[in-house]
Amino acid sequence: MKNLSQTNYSSALQTVRDLKAKYGNTWAAISSKSAARMAVQNRFKTGLDIAKYTAAIMRKDMAEYDADSSKYTQSLGCWHGFVAQQKMIAIKKHHKTTSKRYLYLSGWMVAALRSEFGPLPDQSMHEKTAVPALIGEIYDFLRQADAIALNDLFRRLELGEDVQNEIDNFETHVVPIIADIDAGFGNEEATYLLAKKMIQAGACAIQIENQVSDAKQCGHQDGKVTVPHEDFIAKLNAVRYAFLELGIDEGVIVARTDSEGAGLTQKLPVSKEPGDLASQYLAFVDAEEITIEQAKEDDVLLKRKGKLMRPKRLPNGLYQFKEGTNIDRVVLDCITSLQNGADLLWIETPTPNVKQIAHMVNRVKEVLPNAKLVYNNSPSFNWTLNFRNQVYEEMLLEGENMTAYDRNNLMASEYDGTELCHRADEKIKTFQLDGAREAGIFHHLITLPTYHTTALHMNDLTEGYFGKEGMLAYVKEVQRQEIRKGVSCVKHQRMAGSDLGDDHKTYFAGDKALKAGGVKNTSNQFDTIPKSNADKKQINVAV
Repeated sequence: MKNLSQTNYSSALQTVRDLKAKYGNTWAAISSKSAARMAVQNRFKTGLDIAKYTAAIMRKDMAEYDADSSKYTQSLGCWHGFVAQQKMIAIKKHHKTTSKRYLYLSGWMVAALRSEFGPLPDQSMHEKTAVPALIGEIYDFLRQADAIALNDLFRRLELGEDVQNEIDNFETHVVPIIADIDAGFGNEEATYLLAKKMIQAGACAIQIENQVSDAKQCGHQDGKVTVPHEDFIAKLNAVRYAFLELGIDEGVIVARTDSEGAGLTQKLPVSKEPGDLASQYLAFVDAEEITIEQAKEDDVLLKRKGKLMRPKRLPNGLYQFKEGTNIDRVVLDCITSLQNGADLLWIETPTPNVKQIAHMVNRVKEVLPNAKLVYNNSPSFNWTLNFRNQVYEEMLLEGENMTAYDRNNLMASEYDGTELCHRADEKIKTFQLDGAREAGIFHHLITLPTYHTTALHMNDLTEGYFGKEGMLAYVKEVQRQEIRKGVSCVKHQRMAGSDLGDDHKTYFAGDKALKAGGVKNTSNQFDTIPKSNADKKQINVAV
């Protein structure tokens, strides 16, 4: 007998019928159709089902990108399951498919928005359990989106609409998630234990960085401290073992290097022979030549090319890297990670400059041609200013007269309609395509977009609602826009599962079910069909 979790509607229906025949009258109240519907509406029974399914998607996408760089992937960071759900519903509505669209779970947003300690900086101070909890929450909401959408289709089928093909070929809202494990939240055993929880919650891709876990900083802040390669490799191994133990053979590891902006290391690795990995790492450490007589009591000393060297050490015991070694360290980090089990790279950069990113990635590709990057299109960058500066330099080289522009004030709104502005905005528009083609960027993400959109929308709503516009501020800028644009949660009761619950209660209790969707349900007001064809098309999507 087939397992219900592995079947489509027709086979699920037959499976329940067979079970009813097996168990006889004690199952008389169970409707085969209703049970089959519920099975189909919950395709993924566990987080591991999700991780296995989405890992295969990522592997397929990576292979397609290798063949054609225009087939890059994208995601937005989501700090709540509802945000992720609405994102995927909107993607299906506007783009008709979820193909090449992922989710990103940002450690920064977990720290800032999901910690029981309250808002925290991105320094791995939040509870590690908050990370797998958010992954599980996101997939709960995506599975609910599947159930609601399929329930609507089954309702339409019962009313005589020909939607069987839509049911049979339904595209799930469940997509891959790249989940941030920061620096592993401890030693390699701690990394392994947390990785298991993340995978069990549904993560098919885990991103880990080469910072010291107890001194971790946001990638766009100062004070970053990196670890020797041997320490990082141990954590890469820990994540791979977690994937393999749980049966996710195609799990993806994203190795992030913060060396571009990191000037410090906590440890000096032990070199066993000249030129080994530890030796290469030690070569980057800043040191001064001294004689044995100049050595102080308890100094740490190195021997380089027959000379005695004293590493430069800060009062806190951290060692300093030589100035100008950051790019070389990035390249070595990337090559080493890929040679030791990582699948994708992440390079934190100070600005979004395709040429600068390509310079680093192409050096990696000289050794490993299939090297691919996950890139943070970060809100920490001032995108407008960065690209206006880039275009300003280009226009100077082209011989343009730039006296109309104040180089120190290119953000000024007076430049918004200028040639410089138009060229900069066009470069921002094509940044992802250009980066995919020229800099090996397989996946583009924005870490914190929904953090910023929430703040922006609350700013705009409160300005009007608590001002002269009053209730019109909400109606005009929120509800009316939801109706006009067919936003799914305009009927928020339905989106929260009220209609789905009514159908379930009918399955369970029959005519005795107390349902919420009667004539006195005010959500019925949104069933009104607008007069214009454009509005009619939009509202049908929403309801």
